[in-house]
Order: sequence, then structure tokens, then C-alpha cells
Amino acid sequence: MNKNEEHEALEAQWAQLCLSLPCSFVDYPFGPEYKVFKVAGRDKEKAKMFGLVTDVRGELVLNLKCEPALADQQRSEHPEITAGYHMNKKHWNSIRAGLDVELVRELIEDSYDLVVDGMPRRDKEYIRIQDTIKNGAID
Repeated sequence: MNKNEEHEALEAQWAQLCLSLPCSFVDYPFGPEYKVFKVAGRDKEKAKMFGLVTDVRGELVLNLKCEPALADQQRSEHPEITAGYHMNKKHWNSIRAGLDVELVRELIEDSYDLVVDGMPRRDKEYIRIQDTIKNGAID
């Protein structure tokens, strides 16, 4: 697999992980070179970003929101995790290739949960109901 194919495969993997979460979708508010993952409650216009994929000087990067108390710890434990590229360094980390997919899944879920936790109660309830419906618990 050449570098371009590896790049595409990694981007597809990250996208699949992000889009597996309830009420998540892709948006391109900053142009086609920035794939932004958002979660929306009742109003898609008020969606919040929880992830962003872009190419930084030939390297694929996934920016994820992070608890400030954990950000430095994650950066010190994993060389693939650095302060968020073009983001608030206190609240965002940049993820690069090389991390175990299960760790990436956890980091994506943590980012998503942080964003959803900050949403109004009615939006959180809407998202929870949509997840229940998606998983077949309600017909």
C-alpha cells in the first residue's frame, strides 16, 4: 500500500468511527480540505464539532476535544498525540497515525461525549432517543 492509499484508509477508518456515533455527520465549513465531524440535537444548524480531519504537511491529523486534565497526560504517553493543530491547545489534541484503533475509538467517544454533555438537556435527550431508535430498541 502506498502512502496515498494508507492516508485514504486511515481517513476512512477515522470517519467510520466518528460517524458510528448517534446524530453525527460530516460537514465542510472550512472548505473541502477540512472534514469536520459534528453532532446535532434537534436543530442541525446548532450542531457542534467534535472532530476534524485534515492534512498537515502530508500527514493526516485528527483533532479531538479532550478534558484539559487529561490532555497533557495523553500527549506524554503517546508520541502520536500532540496539542491540537490550529485549535485551543488546552481543549484539543491532534491524533496521528500509529495509535491502536481501540484507543482512537475511545478518544473519539470521549470527544463526542464532552461535546454532547455541553449541549442543552433537550438536545441530549433527542440524541439519546435517536440512538435508542437506531439500535432497534424502539420501533
